[in-house]
Amino acid sequence: MQRNFFNLAATTALLGLLCTTQGAGAQDMAETIYLGGPILTIDDDMPRAEAVAVRDGKIVAVGSLSDIMALQDDNTKLFDLEGRALLPGFVDSHGHAVMGGLQALSANLLAAPDGKVTDIPSLQATLRDWMADNAATVEKVHLIVGFGYDQSQLTELRHPTREDLDAVSTDVPIIIVHQSGHFGVANSKALELTNVDADMPDPAGGIIRRQADGAPNGVLEENAFFFVLTNLLGGLGEEGLRAFANAGPKLWARFGYTTAQEGRTAPPIVEVMKSVASEGGFQIDVVVYPDMLVDRDYIADNVSEDYVNRMRVGGAKLTIDGSPQGFTAWRDRPYYDPVGDYEPGYLGYPAVKNEQVIDAIDWAFANNIQILVHSNGEAASDILLASIDTATTKYGPADRRPVLIHGQFLRQDQVDAMQRLDVFPSLFPMHTFYWGDWHREHTVGPVNAENISPTGWVRERGMMFGSHHDAPVAFPDSMRVLDATVTRRTRSGDILGPSQRVDVMTGLKSMTIWPAWQHFESDLKGSIEVGKLADFVILSDDPTAVDPETLDTLQVLKTIKEDVVIYAADTGQQDGALQNPANRVALASGGTPMDGHAFLHVTEAGMLKMIGAEPNAAHHRH
Repeated sequence: MQRNFFNLAATTALLGLLCTTQGAGAQDMAETIYLGGPILTIDDDMPRAEAVAVRDGKIVAVGSLSDIMALQDDNTKLFDLEGRALLPGFVDSHGHAVMGGLQALSANLLAAPDGKVTDIPSLQATLRDWMADNAATVEKVHLIVGFGYDQSQLTELRHPTREDLDAVSTDVPIIIVHQSGHFGVANSKALELTNVDADMPDPAGGIIRRQADGAPNGVLEENAFFFVLTNLLGGLGEEGLRAFANAGPKLWARFGYTTAQEGRTAPPIVEVMKSVASEGGFQIDVVVYPDMLVDRDYIADNVSEDYVNRMRVGGAKLTIDGSPQGFTAWRDRPYYDPVGDYEPGYLGYPAVKNEQVIDAIDWAFANNIQILVHSNGEAASDILLASIDTATTKYGPADRRPVLIHGQFLRQDQVDAMQRLDVFPSLFPMHTFYWGDWHREHTVGPVNAENISPTGWVRERGMMFGSHHDAPVAFPDSMRVLDATVTRRTRSGDILGPSQRVDVMTGLKSMTIWPAWQHFESDLKGSIEVGKLADFVILSDDPTAVDPETLDTLQVLKTIKEDVVIYAADTGQQDGALQNPANRVALASGGTPMDGHAFLHVTEAGMLKMIGAEPNAAHHRH
């Protein structure tokens, strides 16, 4: 009996070892073994490992080097990390992977560190330089587009006007897009071509800013801007959309994302995406959320948990209000010190009616369809949470995972309600870097600015959250997302809301396992565990081992989707497969994130097709 006991104990120990390494059977020898650097699994049961074994694009074992090497045979490829860090591929909690292609045909009007515009003269000079560099394009399409200006970063602290753009050209229409995507400025020619004049009333959910005589001054808010932009870019056509759909996910891959999101689109664009996907255009997964105010039946007919050619429709999108930094987010109290011509007590305004919000949430809950809702101001979140509360009572509990997008100006009682109603917060801590100083000085004031993007409040309640970039509002720069989530350091160097900071591992979870859960995909993504996809990112260093103040300097060196290298920083090319089994894969040092001028690689011919094709009814992005 004693001998049998020890035999049983030995067998149990062996099984325990296999469980520790999460090992596979002898018939499942590894195709690839990743080793030679820190491996952050994002698995609380085994936070770190020495090696990972992969077969058929999935993880078959995780654990110590000696145990994993037992799965090596003559055909196994050894992927040497050379001291670099391996993490699960990043999962996009909110962005616009397709419509990020807008910057492909735009002059870069961003402020530092992503551009060089500091004031209106430098903005004008950038437009002139772009015109000179792209003379053939301007002549062909008769349009100039600039992307990324931000009045809060201009010396003048105001939006440019039609006169400022007329100084660049009165013959060619010019439209420039605010970094938030919620505003734009048109020159006189662009206003003329879109019939925006003194007699045109403000559209619902939008404002045409005017001169004293009632004539438009060129600045357009929300739906007024979307009207002009979609008319000027109405010639995108299918070829242009295909170029966007091809280019956007490649950019996401440069920053380590293996799952991207197109967070607001319309059925015609989804159909183009399907066509691109069917031709192998997507090397990473793309989850799509069509605007539910456009076509609910289309969403209901197409929503799926299964990817086809690396894309799927994940649910519906609703937008309640606008931009906090642009003073169009709908608040429950006046803005602190808004810059511009605002009435006393100005609260911002909704983009939709309350009845539309209530009806949209009711429909989503009745059909058990996930809904993502853009809500920045407190008043917007009030109507959203009240609608969810009503729908939950009406239809009963279910695993619908509604998502509140952005939530810049949340109150603590609203976070309590989100916890009670199982609302997933996809927050935007990058605001603390790009607009934190502006929020402190102008939108909510020095007290309430401490609590924008309240990740600390969320974690105090034990809630998960996603940290996003909302590209093309900001680059899908994963390391800047992580840096902002952890440090909350603003452009000026201030730390905005120290109590809302989180540790590095929490920041990483908000970019991996938690947004994977948000998308109903945590059984396959978000951590390095047996049975999950071999979706990895290789960083230049271990983010948990460096000074948090240097997180934004870490580089994405390789992005790997299901055991295939799809991005390598040393060449910037999309690799078709790992190197020969006889060779160890060496990671190249160097390689930096793409600058604004190279935001997307689209040929001039492709750009011409984007604007020169026949007009269609492509829906705007927010």
